[in-house]
Amino acid sequence: MTLQQPNLQTPKLPNYVYELPTLDLARALLGCVLVHETPEGRTAGLIVETEAYLADDPACHAYRRQTPRNAPMFGPPGTVYVYRIYGQYRCVNIASNAEGVGEAVLIRALEPTEGLDLMHNRRTAGIRHVKSVFGQAHVEKLLTARQLCNGPARLVTAMGIFESLNFQAMQSGPLFGQPPALSGFDVVQTTRIGITQGAELPYRFYVKGSRFVSRR
Repeated sequence: MTLQQPNLQTPKLPNYVYELPTLDLARALLGCVLVHETPEGRTAGLIVETEAYLADDPACHAYRRQTPRNAPMFGPPGTVYVYRIYGQYRCVNIASNAEGVGEAVLIRALEPTEGLDLMHNRRTAGIRHVKSVFGQAHVEKLLTARQLCNGPARLVTAMGIFESLNFQAMQSGPLFGQPPALSGFDVVQTTRIGITQGAELPYRFYVKGSRFVSRR
C-alpha cells in the first residue's frame, strides 16, 4: 500500500462518485479521505472500512418506508445522514443511488491523517462523559492513533460530526470527501457487523491489511 501525503488544496470528490450504485460506492470510497472542517480545527482520515445498505436490505433504515429520521437517505446522492444509536452514539452515512431511493454507505473506520490531537481530545471527552453517565470513575484514557477512529461511533466523535450535518451535501458542506490518497491495496468484501437482520449479506468492505479497521 502507498500513502500519499494529504494536500489542503486537493479537490473534493466529484458528484459522479456518489452517483455510483451503492455497493460500488462502498468499495470506491476506500482509500479516499474524509475531511471535516470545524471552528475547532480540521480533522481528516483515510476511509478504510465501509458498509452498504440497500433499499431491499432488511438492515437498512429505509427498508420499510421514509420517516423523518431516515429522510436524508432519500436525498440526492452525497447527502449526509447522521443518526444516533443506543441513545448515546452517532454514525455517519452518505446517501447513494438515485434521489428518492433510500440507500446509503456507512463509514465504519478511518486511518487518521490530520488533527490527531483534536481527535484525541474529543474522544477522551466522550469517554469521560460516558463514565460520568454510568457513575464510573472519572478516568482519562490515553488512546493510540489506531483507537481514535476504528469504529463508526468512534470516528464520528473524533471528527466532531453531529446531526446538524443532516441533509448537507458532501460536495459543498464542511464534511466532504477527497480523492484517494491510498493506492495499491486489496479490498476484502465480507459480512457486516453488529446487526441481526441481513447479517449474511456481504456488504462490508475494508482495506486488506489495514490495522485501523474495526474488525477483520
